[in-house]
Amino acid sequence: MKGLSITFVLAILGLASVSLALKARYDNYHVYQLQPKTAEQLELVKQLDGSRDSYIFLDAVHYVNSKIHVVVAPHRVPDFVKALENYSIAYELMETNVQAHLEDDIVANPNRRSDDYSWTEYHELEDTYNWLHSLEQKYPGVVSIFKAGRTYEGRDILGVKITYGPGKKGIFLEGGMHAREWIGPATTTYILNQLLSSTDKEVRMIAESFDWYIVPHANPDGFVYTHTTDRLWRKTRTSYENGCFGADPNRNWDFHWNEIGASDNPCSDTYAGPSAFSEIETKTLAEYIATELKGKIFLFVSFHSYSQLLLFPYGHTNELPPNYNDLKRVFDVAIDAAAERYGTKYTGGNIYDAIYPAAGASLDWAYGTQGVKYAYCYELRPSSLNFWTGFKLPASQIIPTGEETMDSLMAMIKEAGITHFL
Repeated sequence: MKGLSITFVLAILGLASVSLALKARYDNYHVYQLQPKTAEQLELVKQLDGSRDSYIFLDAVHYVNSKIHVVVAPHRVPDFVKALENYSIAYELMETNVQAHLEDDIVANPNRRSDDYSWTEYHELEDTYNWLHSLEQKYPGVVSIFKAGRTYEGRDILGVKITYGPGKKGIFLEGGMHAREWIGPATTTYILNQLLSSTDKEVRMIAESFDWYIVPHANPDGFVYTHTTDRLWRKTRTSYENGCFGADPNRNWDFHWNEIGASDNPCSDTYAGPSAFSEIETKTLAEYIATELKGKIFLFVSFHSYSQLLLFPYGHTNELPPNYNDLKRVFDVAIDAAAERYGTKYTGGNIYDAIYPAAGASLDWAYGTQGVKYAYCYELRPSSLNFWTGFKLPASQIIPTGEETMDSLMAMIKEAGITHFL
């Protein structure tokens, strides 16, 4: 074998922890695209993932020949490149100054009036929560706020229930599980607003035929942290050993937890946590669904980014779920509808094959333990061919993303058999 041992490589790539007291900047940080082609190369990349504050992995590290984008601190670039070359890992320099891409976030003033809430800009948590509360006043008897859980730092996980009458099947929408994926909560609130305000006859029929349970921010602590401290933060904010914080909340659900596609390293962005439901966010949200909504949910939809994929169970195995034919039939209609308005092309399928192995996701838990017949995850704009705007989708794309996702969701619900519930 050519080059250094993995242990030595990690040693020379060492870095003292950076203080989190100031807002993180990424001046002259580089982005590399890696493609490990052997098991040995993949193992090195896995060990680099979460080994230092100098590296931020924008993609999961799971399998040979996958393309993995990594943000690297400028003072670590020479050693990082040397390690790749020592192991003959194919790489390409994609960007030399990450900060230049973080300067154009359009973020609304959180102190604005709640009725000024719009989808031409991204919102801070408090701004969205104020808007949610205002909906109770604007739509009495139709909208009610519920607490779907709580966070490590003491925040509420707020949800909105929309109901136009008793005895209806439920649809659960979840956004914001991964903190840096801002388009997820924006799309979730866009759909929420459409369900209440749209005058389109088809939207009105579907809106009023179900009880809707909508949680725009499943990871409030992490989301706040992306505004105050680090725009690229992904996880929760639980304090762990060695100065590491947070677990990946979408690897922490108690369904085949940590079997595959997650890390045991607390500093990794895909850290599964020390146990299933170790994160109070996932534990309390699951408790709400399992107790308050038991037997009520017909469809569970999670919004993430990016890649323009529509996913369904399972993440822990390539074995297809029992009602695969129904899931695939609905999937086909939904991705066709997503393309009708703007030509946006979605692909996808079962998680394991369509994106990568990933056990412990919320949609698998809903499907596998709660008897939810239809469970999906949208990986929203942009496509994987446009990785850099993945977590930095311009605010000008919030409304188009919301529109095409709403089109897709309506088609999904109709194909899944809405007439059965009318």
